[in-house]
Amino acid sequence: MAWPRTGALKMAIDFTVLPMTELRNRPGEILDRVADGGESFVIERNGHQKACLVPLSVFLPDVSSARIAKELEELERAGVSSRTTITSDKEIAFTFPHSENPDPYEITVVLPHRYPNVCPRVYVDLLDKGAPHRFADGALCIFGVMSSWNPAKHSAVIALQNARRWLRHYEAWREHGEWPQPGSSDAQ
Repeated sequence: MAWPRTGALKMAIDFTVLPMTELRNRPGEILDRVADGGESFVIERNGHQKACLVPLSVFLPDVSSARIAKELEELERAGVSSRTTITSDKEIAFTFPHSENPDPYEITVVLPHRYPNVCPRVYVDLLDKGAPHRFADGALCIFGVMSSWNPAKHSAVIALQNARRWLRHYEAWREHGEWPQPGSSDAQ
């Protein structure tokens, strides 16, 4: 499944030239400026550009490894298997098979940059083009605009549970032509 590129991290890298002697004299300070301050440097030796230093998030997701480990542990405890990938936008994606319905769905929970302070985006394949309660990029509207996402309490498991609830609403919408209202028997 290819995910839309809206919301992708578009980063213009502004390099500063750094003489090799300065890097040699203050390596710890320079690395902190790159890692913590997000600065990027082109290393120059004898008037020639030789290499560059950029934050790791230029190449990898900026979700902490501790948070990724926590997510994977919670998924394992929930007994849920997933395929884990890194998207072209350097975001982590967990893809889950969904077999509660006669039609097979695949649910993908994308952990965006700055996760968990930013709620995940959730996509489902094989949906009708006119399916309601989705954002412009096709992500399911399950957390609103951060209104119900709590970074301290919620995780990919919660996103998966909400996606499954959304799919039950979707199936009711396909069958009856109306999205179930909160409190109705179809909204469970």
